[in-house]
Amino acid sequence: MWNSRMPTSGPDLRRRGGMAVRWTGWAAIAALGAGCLVFPAAARAQPDDAAISDRGQQLYAEHCTRCHGATGEGNPPTFPALSGNNQLEDAARIVQVIGQGSGNMPPFPTLTTADIAALASYVRNAWTNSFGGVSADTVAAEASLSADADRTTSVWDGVFTDDQAVRGQSAYSGACSFCHGRRLNGAPDDPDMRSSPPLARARFLREWEGRSLATLYEYTRLTMPEDNPNSLADEEYADIIAYLLSASGMPAGDDELAPDSRSLARIVIRQQQ
Repeated sequence: MWNSRMPTSGPDLRRRGGMAVRWTGWAAIAALGAGCLVFPAAARAQPDDAAISDRGQQLYAEHCTRCHGATGEGNPPTFPALSGNNQLEDAARIVQVIGQGSGNMPPFPTLTTADIAALASYVRNAWTNSFGGVSADTVAAEASLSADADRTTSVWDGVFTDDQAVRGQSAYSGACSFCHGRRLNGAPDDPDMRSSPPLARARFLREWEGRSLATLYEYTRLTMPEDNPNSLADEEYADIIAYLLSASGMPAGDDELAPDSRSLARIVIRQQQ
């Protein structure tokens, strides 16, 4: 079932049955509107701070390599290449995409102003790129960005209901268990198949630590089931995530997970309370 067109970076993407996201958020960079602000070369901050460069590389590895590859090569047209992409010259647009999301790419509200500046600077200057850095002042000047990090919550705060988790278990059994195992441990039903990434408990939580439920939701919705991606209703994907959280020991609450990336982006996956 493995799709040979998927990128092979990251710890689990070489596994048969592993998830491979098909976000197109960075593709929005290739279709910039006439009203976008382009920063002149003279105003660019230069990425001469080694600590900022290292931080940007770390953030890229954590949040971007699954789609765009370790060397920015992408896998066009599904995953736009970032290396040699002249559209990255628009610093303001990059800041907006990272902070707010675009298309199927969710926002990253847990990133600080300094994080966004470091990540944008890294992407604009890594590999074959040489577009100059992005300062924290530039990020802060983007009035459309909000301080969402102060409004995030954790998966341990009762973000789904018991009924939703029950529905999710039923949907998982029909669409996911053949590859990822009836116990969500990555052991497929077919003994001749290679194991898939587990979708619950310790290893799953380590893999997704610090990421938002929006990332997991879009990652799942756009690539699963692997032989027929995005074939379930949006509500079913949200229900399945509720089941994964329940199976991992998270408590239920009074409100269901909404199939909406903007609200899910404010719920962060943590291994512990």
